[in-house]
Amino acid sequence: MENQWNHKVFNINNEGFETLALEIFHFQYQNNAVYKAFTDALKLEPGTIDSINKIPYLPVRFFKSMDVMSTNFKPEAIFESSGTTGSINSRHIVKDLSIYEESFLMDFELFYGSVNDYCILGLLPSYLERGNSSLVYMVNKLIEQSDHAQSGFYLDEYEKLSKVITALENSKQKTLLIGVTFALLDFAEKFPMPLHSTIIMETGGMKGRRKEMIREELHGILKKAFSVKNIHSEYGMTELLSQAYSIGDGIFNLPPWMKVLVRGEEDPFLVDQSGAGILNIIDLANIYSCSFIATDDAGKLNDDGSFEVLGRVDGSDLRGCSLLTV
Repeated sequence: MENQWNHKVFNINNEGFETLALEIFHFQYQNNAVYKAFTDALKLEPGTIDSINKIPYLPVRFFKSMDVMSTNFKPEAIFESSGTTGSINSRHIVKDLSIYEESFLMDFELFYGSVNDYCILGLLPSYLERGNSSLVYMVNKLIEQSDHAQSGFYLDEYEKLSKVITALENSKQKTLLIGVTFALLDFAEKFPMPLHSTIIMETGGMKGRRKEMIREELHGILKKAFSVKNIHSEYGMTELLSQAYSIGDGIFNLPPWMKVLVRGEEDPFLVDQSGAGILNIIDLANIYSCSFIATDDAGKLNDDGSFEVLGRVDGSDLRGCSLLTV
């Protein structure tokens, strides 16, 4: 059944999305004690749920206090959110790391082409201090897959990083510099340089190192420092096994096995597939946890399925990987 799930998820097309989402909903209702209890508490009858708008979306905070697992298994990994000092971190219990790897590799290639064509540079100092970051796991695998001699993590070695990027630029090597926001800003201040073959991708997160700033301000600083037209962004969460990518202007696009919906702030059960609201995310790769997540991110959903993140819901934790408010 496991290979069957993988095949269904990663070969999905738009027409078959809702059918598979409903199939996974019923699988998770029957095999996930936390999700079943949540659904039952809402007095929902699973047999009456016939569209993705009616599916119950598990509040993301459940990952802080409960083991959200579909079927019983010995996990291959447990990813934890970065959180902030004193906060309770979310835990994503992962049955099969190969599902995560298939998801992020297919996702990357969908938007950027073969990872083998890139030199991958990771500037993620705060995440490297922990050994259970899903972001670090992903970037490390991308580094391995790129098979480029200069690919790797560059902690606070900004001078070394600048020399590496200069050499890569001189050789016109396609390069991806993916970094946490505060580190990219530090690097931009110390070593601004015009870039032609390098993509700058921010993953969000000041980690208390700098003041929070709106996305336009952040991207403006980075665009000026590196003489680039666009700053790319990655939208990911510990509780998900897939990512959304933005090639500029904070407009995110999704792989075929993900979908974003919006719910009303006053009525969380009013779910729509366009407009502004709080983001609900379907990640079909979350087969063995929960594929239906009610986030704390306010956003806007466009008619073509792309979305923007507009901020955080009042009272929610500031997340290390969440996008900056606009």
